[in-house]
Amino acid sequence: MALQWMILACVVAAEAAVAVMLTLPAPRAVRKQIVGLTSMLLQPFAGILPFAAFQLLDIYWKNEHRLMCTSEICTADERIRFEKSIFKAQRNVILCVSACLLYWCIFRICKYNKDIKALEETEKRLKEEIVHGTARCI
Repeated sequence: MALQWMILACVVAAEAAVAVMLTLPAPRAVRKQIVGLTSMLLQPFAGILPFAAFQLLDIYWKNEHRLMCTSEICTADERIRFEKSIFKAQRNVILCVSACLLYWCIFRICKYNKDIKALEETEKRLKEEIVHGTARCI
């Protein structure tokens, strides 16, 4: 049961490391390689999104069908167990949401870098056209 949360925690840690690598300043050649590699890995790693969504649904279902320990019939041990399960569920929700949010951030950072590269290429091409006198009116 805990294996899925361990996997999700490792994925979140890896996504955080990739996000940090993408946002740190680096020379153009290094950044280009990092963005290219990350862009290629984004599509296979999109599988984390339905996995996290399924885990969120599982948490919701368990929360709806959890035995409540609010009356005075509960012992101290039962109340502690109930509170621990609530805390674990909250931690796991944060883990699922952060996995989805980090994936989205990495996707947007890669897209912005690709857009910047395309704009730089367009700017370079237009400058070359102006220099050679082949510029056309847009």
